[in-house]
Amino acid sequence: MSEQSRRRPSQPYRRPKKDPVRMLAFEALRAVDERDAYANLVLPPLLRKARENEGFEARDAALATELVYGTLRRQGTYDAVIAACVDRPLREVDPPVLDVLSLGAHQLLGTRIPTHAAVSASVELARVVLGDGRAKFVNAVLRRIAQRDLDGWLAEVAPPYEEDAEDHLAVVHSHPRWVVSALWDALGGGRAGIEDLLEADNERPEVTLVARPGRIDRDDLLAAVGEDALPGRWSPYAVRLAEGGEPGALEAVADGRAGVQDEGSQLVAAALANAPIEGPDRRWLDGCAGPGGKAALLGALAAGRGASLLAAEKQPHRARLVERALAGSPGTHQVVTADGTRPPWAPGSFDRVLVDVPCSGLGALRRRPEARWRRRPEDLDNFAPLQRALLTQALASVRVGGVVGYATCSPHLAETRAVVDDVLKRAGGAELLDARPLMPGVPAVGDGPDVQLWPHLHGTDAMYLALLRRTA
Repeated sequence: MSEQSRRRPSQPYRRPKKDPVRMLAFEALRAVDERDAYANLVLPPLLRKARENEGFEARDAALATELVYGTLRRQGTYDAVIAACVDRPLREVDPPVLDVLSLGAHQLLGTRIPTHAAVSASVELARVVLGDGRAKFVNAVLRRIAQRDLDGWLAEVAPPYEEDAEDHLAVVHSHPRWVVSALWDALGGGRAGIEDLLEADNERPEVTLVARPGRIDRDDLLAAVGEDALPGRWSPYAVRLAEGGEPGALEAVADGRAGVQDEGSQLVAAALANAPIEGPDRRWLDGCAGPGGKAALLGALAAGRGASLLAAEKQPHRARLVERALAGSPGTHQVVTADGTRPPWAPGSFDRVLVDVPCSGLGALRRRPEARWRRRPEDLDNFAPLQRALLTQALASVRVGGVVGYATCSPHLAETRAVVDDVLKRAGGAELLDARPLMPGVPAVGDGPDVQLWPHLHGTDAMYLALLRRTA
């Protein structure tokens, strides 16, 4: 037998099979990485397109959503695992390759997808988007990852808690170390509380609706949503969608009688609306109104008392979102494009003022998991002057006896109490009100007089609220 006849015949080339679900997940991750996009903005149009062109069903959309958000939430953990399985620093791995590896790691370590299916599907994805050569690298790395479960890998790559508590928590719960430190400082307490908080950041949040007063009441909204609806835990206007679902498909949301709004955000708006003030109660201001959720609730509450709302937003495109949110609202309202640090209105013009200031967003990491990897400690220094300026002008904009609500979607002490204390010290003529009674029934809101909500304690974003009455 000749040498040539003893050789195995070459295998015919097999065209890689495209998996629409994993292709979509990869496309979303690349947009997040390349364009600094947010998954909650990128994913919905991709899913709509897939339904139209790929025949996506509900289970396909659910899997794609889990792959994207799960991969982003656990990115820090998966990076540590992948780093232990490659022969080069992660910074030398091409970002598209790392995205495929991260998607594969999530399927292996964070889902119930069988090992062989997770590896083969990821390798097929690599063949489609990276080519056969790099697909072999993906295959080799994922087979190493598949040799242990998540707990086994954490024992391997995370330092012991007793040696470095913050780094241990950072790897195990997939948060940057500085974020772990900042959240722990704000929360206080021991290990159990911070672990509960970090784990809550990695859970998919419920979809919560707000029934806008004067347009629809909560019972009617519950009935309209159907059996998958539950009343909110704390807000009298909240309806929770137990199975997630698509709120935009609901008629009440489409016509503006209801909206999508975290329950913590609802509580902040309601607390300002119910704060005791001295004298008339006719003019309200939302000084940082975009994208419009709080403005729509405030406008509805103001209308119920015969008060008017001015909603100000610096960015024109966000001001348009506020106009859309307020469209059809009862009562009198106006939307203006204006900078709250240099307001066009006269001092002392309002009875109630809300400033939900731009911030790091560390309180909403459940909804925007990629934000934890983008933020840097120095970002807080950039926000600080703006936050102080907005609160200072808000106090100037309210009349004596009126109330200002200072809110952030961050529990970081540099964005919450430090700002309030500094402005009170510099501006004078104001006093803190106890905000806790204005969130009746809500437990564990802190020692007061301000309020801090937490994902693991309240099921809300980590909203902060301080109420200040102008005294002079």
